[in-house]
Amino acid sequence: MSTTSMPVAFGIDIGGSGIKGAPVDLATGELTTDRLRIPTPTPSTPRAVAAVVEELTDSFELAPDVPVGLTFPAPIKHGVVPFIANLDQSWKGVDVPALMTEAIGRSVVGVNDADAAGYAETVYGAAKGVRGLVLVVTLGTGIGSALVADGTLVPNTELGHLEIDGHDAESRAADSAREREGLTWEQWAGRLQRYFETVEMLFSPDLIVVGGGVSKKAAKFLPLLDVRAPVVPAALRNEAGIVGAAALAAAQYR
Repeated sequence: MSTTSMPVAFGIDIGGSGIKGAPVDLATGELTTDRLRIPTPTPSTPRAVAAVVEELTDSFELAPDVPVGLTFPAPIKHGVVPFIANLDQSWKGVDVPALMTEAIGRSVVGVNDADAAGYAETVYGAAKGVRGLVLVVTLGTGIGSALVADGTLVPNTELGHLEIDGHDAESRAADSAREREGLTWEQWAGRLQRYFETVEMLFSPDLIVVGGGVSKKAAKFLPLLDVRAPVVPAALRNEAGIVGAAALAAAQYR
């Protein structure tokens, strides 16, 4: 799967606590330099975050034609944020690419953070070369999801908010629920089993990739799951958002 003939793109990962960025080698998916992290401003208003993105971008010597992509911790529909949870509420209704393009003087592509991470896994990571439908699920404070069908991202799925057995899925099956309730790996795997068998029934994925920080301990819970599709840990870890944002930005320049 080729993203573009351009050798490098710049990826930015906007989170509730930090904003990270680095250039990405599009041939390998590797960062070409160490990433830079700047704390997310408080309050995290659009203008304040845009100023940090400008500072971050200006910290690297980027050629004028280098594509720039950034992740955002909310759905992005045609560039616009319909609702927001982890940043200032004033983001609702904001056109993220337009705001950031104005701030840094470069064309910017904006994408949901889970979508960026999922896309990165299909181009460079655990799902590289896999045909058909790939489901990438991140387990953390909540449950993020990305669906990629034969290399094409289906955006803004929000499958962590499926209602299963009368509960919002992430309220019971996210890694934060495991920690909050003191669940054993076996107990938590039982909840994940219910979640993944429901998602598999709805979408019949060819591969399920599990990310988030807890994926480093995949051996403790993935073998306990019993679903039809292979389930594997994510490969790109904390760099997935930056890499995915860069790759999606480059794809728009094809």
